[in-house]
Amino acid sequence: MQQKLQRVWEGLGGYISMDVPAPPEEFGYGVSLYANAWPLVERPLRDFQIGLASIWIVPENRKINEPLLPTGTVARDNWPERGPSYRDVFQTIEGGLGFWASTRFGSPTAKFRMNGTANGYNHEIASPGWGFGKLNALKPDELGIAQLSPRILVPPDGMTFQDGTCGELLGYAWMALPLTQAKSQTAGLPIPTGNQCWTLFLNATNFKGPVAFYTPVTWSRISRRHAPAVTRGLDARPGLVTGGAIEINTVPRFQSAEVGGAVYNKIPRLQFPVDKQGRTVLLHNLTHYSKDALYHQVERWLAGDGKAPSRFDDKASNTPPCKARPLVVRQGSEKLPMKGVEGWVETKAFDQSTFGLQWNESVLEPWTKTMRRGSFPEYTKKEGKTLTAITVSLVPDQTGLKTAQFEPARTGQVYSSPESSESVWKRPGAKAGPFEAKLADGSVVTYYWYRFIDQPSLQDADLSEAEKQRLQAVVEKIHAAWTEKKEYLPPPSTGTLATLDPALLVKPPRGLERGYVPIAVRQEAPR
Repeated sequence: MQQKLQRVWEGLGGYISMDVPAPPEEFGYGVSLYANAWPLVERPLRDFQIGLASIWIVPENRKINEPLLPTGTVARDNWPERGPSYRDVFQTIEGGLGFWASTRFGSPTAKFRMNGTANGYNHEIASPGWGFGKLNALKPDELGIAQLSPRILVPPDGMTFQDGTCGELLGYAWMALPLTQAKSQTAGLPIPTGNQCWTLFLNATNFKGPVAFYTPVTWSRISRRHAPAVTRGLDARPGLVTGGAIEINTVPRFQSAEVGGAVYNKIPRLQFPVDKQGRTVLLHNLTHYSKDALYHQVERWLAGDGKAPSRFDDKASNTPPCKARPLVVRQGSEKLPMKGVEGWVETKAFDQSTFGLQWNESVLEPWTKTMRRGSFPEYTKKEGKTLTAITVSLVPDQTGLKTAQFEPARTGQVYSSPESSESVWKRPGAKAGPFEAKLADGSVVTYYWYRFIDQPSLQDADLSEAEKQRLQAVVEKIHAAWTEKKEYLPPPSTGTLATLDPALLVKPPRGLERGYVPIAVRQEAPR
């Protein structure tokens, strides 16, 4: 007789991670890496969130012990274990490749999403208009990402990949650039704001170069109400990165009634691309940079001295050795460690700069022309306080787990921006549009072309008219010199590059080739 199944939370939790030594402080002005993109699950699932291998950038404040966050912030009020300084949750740049419960348009292959917080997670900033997974656009004083590229669209639900992507590497970097000028006053207050514009660069087969940047005032805003934060944000401090990880956050689970004194569980099949050596490369060539890698080159170029730089200077880089952490995953409200996983897979540093998973050959199966498939244990058996990974052959038929199906992801919700004629989306407003792009996830993005300095995120960025015109001239110079076909990041020494969704690649209307950028205003299901 088949047992009744129960769908429960906490199907799986933990990290698949590696560490690198903290770099010397002078190498805190940029970081690049290559991360694997693939379909982690066979179809998009509801209530499922796993971030693929990515990094976490925080301002370098290791010598600070006083609270960098005021009371009234999420991190200060709710995470006392992060005290007394709260420096690891004060400000961050994170995001990367992954699958998120807040995704509104599910995609079999991972998406790439920017994300950051400037105020202890009071709100997050994930695109030029929206927070992480929020359907309504951010308020003007919460916006913080400025679209820089005139050649690629940044949708609020994340950047999609070409259909069939499986095991290719996306290169990306965050580089501090002096696109604005440092200021001794912010919003009329005697509070300095630095000039570091943390800029996202991508390296794919069909797009290379800068995409967008966080405006410096994004990081200094919190200083207006909390003196210990003055000069401690990412507008002025080096960035600190000490590792990379897959974060297993939200995974649904079926649990059977007790059978013979044991409880059996099932999670979705988590599938990984595996090469001929039985490896899944997760993260490759994590590299730190000093200001000599690009910052000083851009500084000289904008001052009229020298040619336009592009490729990051290898002589100003630091590639630390990576060290794999043991694989430990947990399940259930008791957070019981899953035993026996090593029979399937183990973490490993394949060389100084390549981290991933080494699979047991017995669990691999054919998948694509170039990759085999390794699957994480779907089933566990719980006896008392012991949780053990088991194969499907050891699951009793009467549990009903073998045929249980997880709910598909929900789609159809709309990302929208304000329609008011007084909003920052309308004043000064767009120059051309609307245009539409139909993405590989099935959604439709509506976008307009804005003069760079007129885009919504720059309307409350504490820029005078003179500063706006200077920044507009800087961007026009960048648009002329930094094309999508030049090389910027150092190339990977393993694997092949991923290809972004061709629908993300856009062409400026005639006359708007320089100094104008595409801004998404809406994302929805096809009408």
